Amino acid sequence: MMNTLNSPLIILIPVYEDSTVFSSLLKELKVQLNTNFFVIAVDDGSLAYPIDVSLLQENQLAGEVIKLKRNVGHQRAIALGVCYIAEHYPNSSVVIMDADGEDEPKTIPILLFQLSQKNKKVVVAVRKKRVASLQFRIFYHLYKLTFYLLTGKKINFGNYMALKPLAIKRLSAMQELWIHLAGCTLLSKLPIGSIPIQRGPRIAGESKMNFVALILHGLKALMVFADDVLARVGIACAVLASLSLIIMPIPLILKSIGIASPGWSSILFGVCLLIFIQAGTLALITLLLSGLAKQAGLSPVNYKNMIEEIQNTQRNFS
Repeated sequence: MMNTLNSPLIILIPVYEDSTVFSSLLKELKVQLNTNFFVIAVDDGSLAYPIDVSLLQENQLAGEVIKLKRNVGHQRAIALGVCYIAEHYPNSSVVIMDADGEDEPKTIPILLFQLSQKNKKVVVAVRKKRVASLQFRIFYHLYKLTFYLLTGKKINFGNYMALKPLAIKRLSAMQELWIHLAGCTLLSKLPIGSIPIQRGPRIAGESKMNFVALILHGLKALMVFADDVLARVGIACAVLASLSLIIMPIPLILKSIGIASPGWSSILFGVCLLIFIQAGTLALITLLLSGLAKQAGLSPVNYKNMIEEIQNTQRNFS
């Protein structure tokens, strides 16, 4: 593969307790990418199986290993890597990929070719087929539907993407990056291209994205669009409250003219009143939680405070 971009190429890989898998990925990168590239691996506080710069040296690859003081989570590890690249390698294009093997190195040229188009600043990989349990796939589709209903935007991609230097600079300046990479990319208003890519099998182990993790991941995506979610929930609550106010006088009128059955009007009136109160309460709770969540998520982050050590291969890259 020849680098079709007019900028150096960096492969950003977050790794957590996967040194063996990471080593296999490096071997595959060496085979598949016949071009000059630089690897930046973010070791997300691994204790049992930490990664070391010697893995890069063994495969004769130039790069750095950023070791974190503690585990900060997959999304924050990526955000830290993006901010580090924006500061130290501002003229580089970047491919973000996971270390588990599902993001296959042989598909990187496809992303880079699309990224070389002038009107694209980001190119994301859309998974053709998800290999997971039926329950996981059902709730994953529900997550995408819920995201669309609450934000008006479609999210059908994850972390595997290629970005031009301008995109890296913009994302690094957005505090939402520390919450959810895909959501932040949508929010950035950068020109985004997408391409269907068949994902590979995991090299080893099992995915950490279980049902609970999927829910947390989905909630973080919604946090990025807290204002849109609040507006849509508020509209829904207003519609429910308005309908309840319209219907509320009906049982009273029917009772006053003697048409309603005994007790029926009181029950209907009570139900309408309950819907009105609950709709108003839901709107207030949504406002409070959205504000608190976004305020917590957008607190200033100094990525340098999270770094324990930076190891490099002592090879120049520009």
